[in-house]
This record gives sequence, C-alpha cells and structure tokens, in this order.
Amino acid sequence: MTIDDAAVDAETFDWAGIERSLDARGNAVLPGLLSAAQCAGLAALYSLERGYRSRVVMARHGFGRGEYKYFAYPLPPLLDRLRHALYPHLVPVANRWNRQLGVDVQYPGELDAFLQRCHRAGQTRPTPLILEYGEGDYNCLHQDLYGEHVFPLQVAILLSEPGSDFTGGEFVVTEAAASGQRAEVVALRQGDAVVFTVHQRPAAGRRGVRKVAMRHGVSRLRGGRRHTIGLIFHDAR
Repeated sequence: MTIDDAAVDAETFDWAGIERSLDARGNAVLPGLLSAAQCAGLAALYSLERGYRSRVVMARHGFGRGEYKYFAYPLPPLLDRLRHALYPHLVPVANRWNRQLGVDVQYPGELDAFLQRCHRAGQTRPTPLILEYGEGDYNCLHQDLYGEHVFPLQVAILLSEPGSDFTGGEFVVTEAAASGQRAEVVALRQGDAVVFTVHQRPAAGRRGVRKVAMRHGVSRLRGGRRHTIGLIFHDAR
C-alpha cells in the first residue's frame, strides 16, 4: 500500500473536545492523524520537481528562513482526502464563529461547494503546501488569507519527529485583543496535526463577545530538518 492508498479516518477524534479547545484557545491537536510511514512518504515529496505550482524562499520575502512549495491540482490523493475529511467537522465551528462575530458569511457543509465559491471569485490556485526548515530557519508570525473568501480554520501536520529529526522549531500561536496579548507553544509529535485559527475568532469578554486576532509561526530550529504539511481550505487568487 502506498501513502496515497492509505485510508483517512477523521471520525475517531473527539470533535466535541476539539471544538471546546478551539473556543478556549483558538487551536486544538489531532494526535496521530498520520502514521510514521505516511509522514515519511509525504516528506519525500519535497525533493520532487513535479506536482507543485510554486516554490517560495522565505528570506526573499521577509517571511523568515526556510522554504515551502504549493501543491498543484490535482493534489496528492492522501492530502485531497484529508482536506475533504476534515472540512465537514470544522464547518460548524466556522459558521458559529461568524454568527458570533456578526460576519454575514456561512460556509457550505462540503468542501467542493466551498471551493466552487472560491473559484467563482477568481480564487482558483490550490493552497495546500509543504514546508522545509533546516538549522537556523524559522517562520515569522503571519496569517494565511489569500483572497476575499477565507475559511477561518486551517490544519498543520508535523511530518518530522521532534528530538530525533530536529530540535527547536516549535509551532507557535499568538492572540491579540484589546485586553492584551498571549502566546502559546503547541507541542506536536510526528503525525500529529494542529487545527488553528487563520485570522480571528470570538472570545467571551466583560461586555459580550470580543474579537481576537490570531497569528501563527515556527520558532528557530536549533538543528536537523523539519517538514510540515499545511492544509488551507480556501484557494488563492
């Protein structure tokens, strides 16, 4: 069996608990989403020339150090199945957050219907990507927006094993609101995924719901090599 033949089972996760974590902190971990073999197979794709629409060297754009590649359509089958399997579980959170924030946008229950909405607006370029970091590399805090149509949650999957393949390189999320700022390091093992806020989320405040702006990044690698998959559900212009 190849990595692209492997099954994707999103039903085994505690989605009620994931929703509570997203509401409380803006992120939640999906432990063991991928096997070690699946991680190794996906990481091996980075060295290939075909299958990508673009390559970005972060230092050239002030994004940090390291590089990443955006996959072209058609996506590798495993990533396509993951994107389709995870999206329906995140839609209820996304729609509720928009209602709480007074945003007049609701997302369809299936990914293909949402992608059609993106494509009608000229957002036709795929956004799933694979990132590679070496010693001294890092990713500046940022938000992945890409166009008018933005799904408010995305997923990052760690393909490398901390302490064995690399040291340092922690996944970091920050939030900023009128009440102050907060940073959190999300601990991941190989095959774990983190669901996190793309742009902003609602949070309880003294006067009702307040808006919290979120960013994410990766701290500096002290050694080794780190690969990550990013699953973004909206396409780009």
